[in-house]
Amino acid sequence: MNVYSTKQLRNVVLLGHGGAGKTTVAEALALVTGVTKRLGSVPDGTTISDYDKEEIKRQFSISASVVPVEYEGESGPIKINVLDTPGYFDFVGEVEEAVSVADAAIIVVNCKAGIEPGTIKAWKLCEEMKLPRLIFVTNMDDDQASFRELLLKLETQFGRKIAPFQVPIRENEKFVGFVNVVKMEGRRFTNMSEYVQCDIPDYAEKNLAIARDALIEAVAETNEDYMERYFSGDEFTTEEIQGALREFVSKGEMVPVIMGSGIHAQGFSYLLQVIDKYFPSPENLQCTGVDAGTGEHFYTGYNEESARSAKIWKTVVDPFIGRYSLLKVVTGTLTPDTQIYNVSRDAVEKIAKLYVLRGKDAIEVKELHAGDIGALAKLTVTETGDTMASTNARVLYDGPKLSKPYTYKAYSAKTKGDEDKISQALSRLTEEDPTLKVVTDTENRQTLLYGIGDQQLDIVVSKLAERYKVAVELRKPKFAFRETIRRKVTEAGRYKKQSGGHGQFGDVKMEFGPSGDLETPYVFEEQVFGGAVPKNYFPAVEKGVADCCLKGPLAGYPVVGLKAVLLDGSYHPVDSSELAFKMAANIAFKKAFMEAQPVLLEPIVSLKVNAPDQFTGDIMGDLNRRRGRVLGMDSDHNGSTVVSADIPASELYGYGTELRSMTGGLGTFEYEFSRYEQCPGDVQAKEVESRAAELAED
Repeated sequence: MNVYSTKQLRNVVLLGHGGAGKTTVAEALALVTGVTKRLGSVPDGTTISDYDKEEIKRQFSISASVVPVEYEGESGPIKINVLDTPGYFDFVGEVEEAVSVADAAIIVVNCKAGIEPGTIKAWKLCEEMKLPRLIFVTNMDDDQASFRELLLKLETQFGRKIAPFQVPIRENEKFVGFVNVVKMEGRRFTNMSEYVQCDIPDYAEKNLAIARDALIEAVAETNEDYMERYFSGDEFTTEEIQGALREFVSKGEMVPVIMGSGIHAQGFSYLLQVIDKYFPSPENLQCTGVDAGTGEHFYTGYNEESARSAKIWKTVVDPFIGRYSLLKVVTGTLTPDTQIYNVSRDAVEKIAKLYVLRGKDAIEVKELHAGDIGALAKLTVTETGDTMASTNARVLYDGPKLSKPYTYKAYSAKTKGDEDKISQALSRLTEEDPTLKVVTDTENRQTLLYGIGDQQLDIVVSKLAERYKVAVELRKPKFAFRETIRRKVTEAGRYKKQSGGHGQFGDVKMEFGPSGDLETPYVFEEQVFGGAVPKNYFPAVEKGVADCCLKGPLAGYPVVGLKAVLLDGSYHPVDSSELAFKMAANIAFKKAFMEAQPVLLEPIVSLKVNAPDQFTGDIMGDLNRRRGRVLGMDSDHNGSTVVSADIPASELYGYGTELRSMTGGLGTFEYEFSRYEQCPGDVQAKEVESRAAELAED
């Protein structure tokens, strides 16, 4: 592959709903630019970007991948790094990684399916990241697809930014060409994306006039001189229109809508022209960073003449293709056989060779200039989000802003002895996908696997079996209940043991009651008078209480909120010992606890659910069914409502799937631990019974 300067680069991410045709768009771009000789197929598993066995088996994208293509633009050759991303919401981390290095976006919309939840999410992400974008309407070969109807919906949903650059030409219910609204010329397809000029059909005139008026009005708004000319009835030249559109599109203030057919590779020559003309090169953009020495924030341009620096946006760890760190060069030029400093890890890494990844293929290149996307192989300490730089330019760039995983399940090895293999395999998978997280829950003796959704966790299990030949089983996790008491009880505890020689003797009288502080296990006090229990045994009595609090008598959960007071007792000058008084306190504790109205406490979390306004009623009803208490509702002033609630942690199991079903995928949630509260009687009875069976089995 040729080497490209900063101004010759375009970094474009494909976004949209699952199944809208993003991978097919990437495939068609590769075909039209000569990367491939035939159009790969998702059902056949022959596409460049969906190369993983899981992607081929499931027929949808799971990971973000890069498909660089070379195109001869109007002002010379350019390289377009096409970033193909998954559309299913469980893999949002892959989307966020790709967006972090993209300079513009193509939102792919299936004309027949129309605006889907993934379309809306893609738009919101572009707004948040301030990404210039265009909408590519695919599936235009379907005779049921109405471009005009979709355009009206887009304008209603996204406002005046929507600007159609094309109007379709159909003959005999077939998509045969389009009208270029900017140049006001007809185009008829000949071979795939190639076209020739043709007359504009009469039936297209009405829609063309509407699209043209909207376009010219937008152009007039770019400056006062144009506005005066517009009101005086002057015509703009094609060059003036294109110049104004370039300014609007590159700032994200106008969103072109263009069209094509993925399976027939129609419309992609024009798409390449639009990318070349209207999308910005990194040369015109900036990256935010922090000076590692002073902590000062700064903006830097993508300048190939500066000291070299780059940010790692993704890691690929594959048993077959190896380990690659994908990077975007921010400043300077990277070359092979050099060293580079990892500022994030304070370590020096060796660059042996430079690569450009195209799907699973690693293409060796001589150098990478500022703004380009490439890969380094077999780095030792570097991880996703790290910054690489020259030792004299110690800067830190923002890594991908990733969604936090809230869905989790417990997992265990199906075959004993596989635990170490599973741990190593999961370490590689979490390195590749930072939205996966492994947490060891020692209290409940379980290991938890966190992710964005259930589908992602299921695919992890499948990858473990396919790639690493280990089998794991997912199950509902155990939840961290607590035990406490509700009333005061006074009990005696006596430990006496005689077995020849010195015996064991300890005798205590103690009062147990609620302390009112559920944050600490117990509070210990002594109110002994007259030396009934010598002071040197007080710590042993407290130790007996502390040991009992580790595993309560009710269901074997830790005890909290207990106040234990040593009132009285007796001792033997020869047989008494610390062990005896510890055991006596243990006996008193267990007798008193079950008489003091023992109750189970369940963990309560503070939950926030963000979803479009029309789903608020359904969400509140579902939260009530899950024993949640709605605390408030706040508008985000963007058509959505944030519902705040307190809810038992155990009731959130499976909530992600339910919320997605209720809101069509547009709802999101987050939570954090708040406190412990008493369980309802039926929940307590069920948990005590379940726990008893479990402890008996152990």
